[in-house]
Amino acid sequence: MVSTRARVGPCPGGRNPGMPDALRDLVEKVLAGDRRAMARAISTVEDKDPLALPLLKELFTRAGRALVVGITGSPGAGKSTLVEKLAKEHRRAGARVGILAVDPTSPFSGGAILGDRVRMQSLANDAGVYIRSMATRGQLGGLAPTTHDAVTVLDAAGCEVVLIETVGVGQDEVEVARLADATVLLLVPGMGDDIQTFKAGVMEIADLYVINKADRPGAERIEQEVTAMLSLTSRPDGWRPPVLRTVATTGQGIAELYQALVAKSIGVRVSWKFCGKRFLRGRRLNHSATGHSTGSWTICWPIGGIRIPSSRGSLPGLWPTRGAARKERMAFLRSARSAGGLTELREEA
Repeated sequence: MVSTRARVGPCPGGRNPGMPDALRDLVEKVLAGDRRAMARAISTVEDKDPLALPLLKELFTRAGRALVVGITGSPGAGKSTLVEKLAKEHRRAGARVGILAVDPTSPFSGGAILGDRVRMQSLANDAGVYIRSMATRGQLGGLAPTTHDAVTVLDAAGCEVVLIETVGVGQDEVEVARLADATVLLLVPGMGDDIQTFKAGVMEIADLYVINKADRPGAERIEQEVTAMLSLTSRPDGWRPPVLRTVATTGQGIAELYQALVAKSIGVRVSWKFCGKRFLRGRRLNHSATGHSTGSWTICWPIGGIRIPSSRGSLPGLWPTRGAARKERMAFLRSARSAGGLTELREEA
């Protein structure tokens, strides 16, 4: 007996004959990078339209290539200005950039200003940059409820880099680290003593520490405190987070930050973390589709110069059985290791 989940996947030719014409048209336009279609697709997901889940299923199989960078920090740390400057650096390198700027929703009125994009006016006329503002809609963690799905849309639409600006966060809002391939934490001088630096939470999630507004007094002190904190710990992947200084308003230090992100991305793309987070994104889609986690692995992106095909006739991430998922996972590991592009892949809870 063929399970229901096995029947919903795309046909071997890449086109699903049972797909509604409106959905097929939207998918094709998103894959072609049409900006209006991208906006409509994200709105479809945000509004929980009946087309949202079928749309994500179609787009997810074409996604998984973009480098996702999370920019987080306290309110007023200069996240929006730094995102603007960082996007320009990526554009100079020829990359197409997608930006998701998350703003808080008022607990009283239910509204959100969505004003982060106001600080990115220099990117407004750049056809290679797509900016989308999102509201948290009451969700904690620093992201909007559909930020994960919006990343899938931008990824499938051809954005090579997706920059996620979180809301101004507190100590325990760390959701961005579960989504981003690289997380940049912005710090500013004068935001507490050395004890603050050693506290758990947001200080633990960063892949790069950036001291913004470094032209202010106290920048050297906070750099010493963060460096001291990092000297007491080590990471399993061997990456030692750099501590950088920037002045986002003038562009000082942005080039160095870009180079550090490039160095980080080279390591990320051949690590279990890059694969694992895409697996988690797929499992999140599974949960939306079935109401429970299947424990399966999504294998549909290039790693180390190879591309692992999905099971014939089924949507990657929606395997008919747990045994089929395990079989595909082992085949993926053997192929990736033989290509020299992967040394370890862990299943995360």
